[in-house]
Amino acid sequence: MDLELRDHTAVVTGGASGIGLAVARGFAAEGCRVALWDVASSVDDQANRLADEFGVRTLGRVVDVTKIATIAAALAATEVELGPVDHLVHAAAIGSGKFGFPFTNLTPADWPRVLEVNVMGMTNVAHTVAPRLIERRRGTLAFIASVAGQIGSQTDPPYSAAKAANINFAQCLAKDLAPHGVRVNTVCPGMVQTPLNRGVWQAWHDAQPADKRRSYEDWAGDKIRNVVPLGRWQKPENVADMVVFLSSSRASEVTGQTINVDGGFVMHW
Repeated sequence: MDLELRDHTAVVTGGASGIGLAVARGFAAEGCRVALWDVASSVDDQANRLADEFGVRTLGRVVDVTKIATIAAALAATEVELGPVDHLVHAAAIGSGKFGFPFTNLTPADWPRVLEVNVMGMTNVAHTVAPRLIERRRGTLAFIASVAGQIGSQTDPPYSAAKAANINFAQCLAKDLAPHGVRVNTVCPGMVQTPLNRGVWQAWHDAQPADKRRSYEDWAGDKIRNVVPLGRWQKPENVADMVVFLSSSRASEVTGQTINVDGGFVMHW
């Protein structure tokens, strides 16, 4: 299926690793010019690798989504190097780094940084990029949320609350931007083996007495079997496939939607 994305320009925040990098690869495979924005210094190397592998123009920029100035500078550089932005995918996010089950394992001090990155980061990126799409009366925004934002996951309450906010704000954006020809959707991964997911296990593991600790593989394997009807991990590439499709003309009538790539996880609840 031709997704008609060749020669478009896509921006992916959190593009240096995990789901963000998989999304960037998905766009590059379709012939898109791709800008990777990430707080990690490795982002430029990742962009160069994509350019070499797929023969497309790329750009890597160090961006802190909590600082509008760095977003604005990255957008300006992207427009100069790659042209006007057609698609934005916001995948940058963090967890609290603690196992919040029950929530009293956390303190109020564990919340602000998660909300600043995951909620205000999304807000900052949207306020910076959306006006450009409005001017051109075209384009797409896709936000990576999580099934944790739909089911009130107790694993990391600050993360879950932030992802619920992402879903709601994306719906607000979809309504506001539809008259301008701009579509907005949210994709919610389920159980994906990313550094963030492993960090959840690590926080749980460190809080257990020695006789109750389990390896990541055993802990995660049991969780997959218990809560994912398809009985397997979702891969970053599975999420990327959905994001790239939603960004394409093949999804031209899809906006304001929250789509799960979770192996049926939410259905379990």
